[in-house]
Amino acid sequence: MELAKTFRHGRTLLLLTDCLEWLKRREPLSIQAVVTDPPYGLVEYSAKEQTKLRNGRGGVWRIPPSFDGHKRAPLPRFTTLTSSDLEHLESFFALWAQCLVRVLVPGAHVVIASNPLISHIVARPLAAAGLERRAEIIRLVSTLRGGDRPKNAHEEFADITVMPRSMFEPWLLFRRPLEGRVQDNLRKWKTGALRRISAAQPFGDVILSHPTRAAERSIAPHPSLKPQSFMRQIVRAVLPVGEGVVLDTFAGAGSTLAAAEALGYQSIGTERDSNYFEVATTAIPLLSQLSSNGRAISREASLFPHDAASPSESQVHPWDSSENPLFALAPNTRR
Repeated sequence: MELAKTFRHGRTLLLLTDCLEWLKRREPLSIQAVVTDPPYGLVEYSAKEQTKLRNGRGGVWRIPPSFDGHKRAPLPRFTTLTSSDLEHLESFFALWAQCLVRVLVPGAHVVIASNPLISHIVARPLAAAGLERRAEIIRLVSTLRGGDRPKNAHEEFADITVMPRSMFEPWLLFRRPLEGRVQDNLRKWKTGALRRISAAQPFGDVILSHPTRAAERSIAPHPSLKPQSFMRQIVRAVLPVGEGVVLDTFAGAGSTLAAAEALGYQSIGTERDSNYFEVATTAIPLLSQLSSNGRAISREASLFPHDAASPSESQVHPWDSSENPLFALAPNTRR
């Protein structure tokens, strides 16, 4: 068996391999959490469509024009997916979920990025594999998806919007069934619940976010890159006592792994695209050292308001990126 190409940085392990093959070989009961942003329709990350994307020719990818002096990031066009594509999507996630369940410990959470148009298709096979649907985490973010007037009839139907402008992104939250009570599971497996933001503030299911900033995109040029300010909140929450391994089976440019590294968490990622694997080997160390505004921050930077001069806990609102200390997590700081 040919060994996968690997990259290590701190507590991070990234492998150039197919996630399904890796999951089949991974020892059972060895993963405490999953945070991943998969190729929704699979089509957009096929070799054919990736070539079109890298050549700027679109295909499944919507390549918006430059305007206002800014070049917009490409977006996958989910409305182009055929019935066959959607069936393939559901079949793939059925196999993925079956392979995933065996490596999860009881109480392990699975957080998976989705899209309002296809989230139900992604959710069905996960539930069928025995995972419990716990919630949807809503990432509030405005994008260029939707809000368009009818094609080639803009002036005739000037007051019409074909689809709503996208203002949120659903992240599905599942959990492998507990072994006993929550407290029993926490003691034995260190899983089964979500980590609070603070003693006074539980983790919430709505997170105010923003498009990924240019500083991060320049480090990790990937069309679906999510900002560290958002990823660090999600990743921190899934290990309730701060112990265990976070897995990303669709690692891309490494944003999940970078968030885990910034938190001092152990993480493993798999990525089958050699181009994105190489991007991630450079991006993970750099992203993990960034604050949410794209600036480098010191290892001594404080995580919580009571650790340094900053607003009191009652003043920190979970949606306020300027005040919430989780938006500026210090690299390799763990509590």
